[in-house]
Amino acid sequence: MRFDEAYSGNVFIGSHPNYEESRVVLYGMPMDWTVSYRPGSRFGPSRIREVSIGLEEYSPYLDIEMEELKYFDAGDIPLPFGNAQKSLDLIEDYIDGLLADSKFPLGMGGEHLVSWPVMKAVAKKYPDLAIIHMDAHTDLRTEYEGEPLSHSTPIRKVADLIGPSNVYSFGIRSGMKEEFQWAKENGMHISKFEVLEPLKEILPTLAGRPVYVTIDIDVLDPAHAPGTGTVDCGGITSKELLASIHAIARSEVNVVGGDLVEVAPIYDSSEQTANTASKLIREMMLGWAVENKK
Repeated sequence: MRFDEAYSGNVFIGSHPNYEESRVVLYGMPMDWTVSYRPGSRFGPSRIREVSIGLEEYSPYLDIEMEELKYFDAGDIPLPFGNAQKSLDLIEDYIDGLLADSKFPLGMGGEHLVSWPVMKAVAKKYPDLAIIHMDAHTDLRTEYEGEPLSHSTPIRKVADLIGPSNVYSFGIRSGMKEEFQWAKENGMHISKFEVLEPLKEILPTLAGRPVYVTIDIDVLDPAHAPGTGTVDCGGITSKELLASIHAIARSEVNVVGGDLVEVAPIYDSSEQTANTASKLIREMMLGWAVENKK
């Protein structure tokens, strides 16, 4: 699989043309083969790129311009439609290659199951890995209607891989009772409903550790992000999510990768969700991947 050529024509604003010279690689995972409600997130990465043209390249939150970060937009990984396992294998192989080249991977989904092979690959490189997970849903099922490959399972899969005590979920407001019980009994951290304040309490305990951050756009209230497959009322505001991204950026944790998933543009004719996601991606890159931050 080639890493030094973009898979698609559209690129996120400010993308550097050279893979070798770039520290960060932005890539899309256009898969929604296992969703349990509304499909369409496979179109998320492409649309997030397209609307990024409306962004400024300067972050007033972080006082950093995108030209200070060399990043390469590799486009969308070509995934075989309907074949979940092969798609996950291709994603894992791709991330293995990025990490072998010492790149910082930043992914765009796609359904949340695509985060699983990424976290699996990152855990191979960083044995002391911790996961920060922001979401409306627990995603702790072992299967959905008999199918273990489901977008409701990625956090359980990574918890089983690296240990539940190394997984920290925030903003959770939906899930089976058994999922919450499993987390409590196995030492996994779950903050219900809120993100920013409990995140601030946890971050000092993760100082110096490699951390992967996975964000499901439905952690936001549907008023802020209606364009997603499984909307759930009672979520946080876009302002709080931005503040949470910045809190991670200003902490002492070692962010080694991240993703933003579950943007489904078809359900938001205003394109509010895609535009919000685009800004979040900018802040994730500038906040987590710029060396010698101000």
